[in-house]
Amino acid sequence: MNFRYPLTVHRMTSLALTCALVLATLTGAGCQTAYYETMEKLGYHKRDLMVSDVKKARDAQQDAKEQFKSALDRFTKTLNVQGGELQEKYDVLNEEYQQSDKRAQAVRSRIASVEDVSEALFKEWDGELKQYSNATLRQKSQKQLTQTRSQYAQLIKAMKRAEAKMDPVLAKLKDHVLFLKHNLNAQAIASLKSELTTVEGNIDSLIKDLNASIQEADSFIASMEKENP
Repeated sequence: MNFRYPLTVHRMTSLALTCALVLATLTGAGCQTAYYETMEKLGYHKRDLMVSDVKKARDAQQDAKEQFKSALDRFTKTLNVQGGELQEKYDVLNEEYQQSDKRAQAVRSRIASVEDVSEALFKEWDGELKQYSNATLRQKSQKQLTQTRSQYAQLIKAMKRAEAKMDPVLAKLKDHVLFLKHNLNAQAIASLKSELTTVEGNIDSLIKDLNASIQEADSFIASMEKENP
């Protein structure tokens, strides 16, 4: 059989990675063990996956931060501009809300992945401590595990704090969009302006926590990569 596009090692690895990810998605948490075993055979250990997932969560938070800033800016400008087509104002604000909700969902998903892989890593690490015959090496590994857990605890706390701030912000944005949808008039625009201060305060607080979480992620990644260059 003559293949037009021969499978290179890189393409085969990419295909196997894709299949493993699809398998994990379709089979749910119950088959996470099989997923990690498959990834390990491909050379991706839980520690590597954890660092990769933290990077993706950090990037998702960065994207969410920029989107929420954009939403606030568009809401402020749209509600403060005199005149203009009211339907267009609604369309603009609805799009900003939809994009913000999409970014928030991505953050939640990435944080959940970090939690899944970290749980698997720490469980495996605990089990392997019992396999040491050398007490000194076991103690060193135990110390490293304790340090990693402590750093992870700080990281996930920061991520969860930022995640929790997203829902109140989204709720406020959705309220504005829903109200405007059924009240396309100048009075509705004027009434929403009075709510902007609250929205601004909520988004500023969210961005502050997102920045703190991103910094924690950078610190955690640097620490993990320093230990395992």
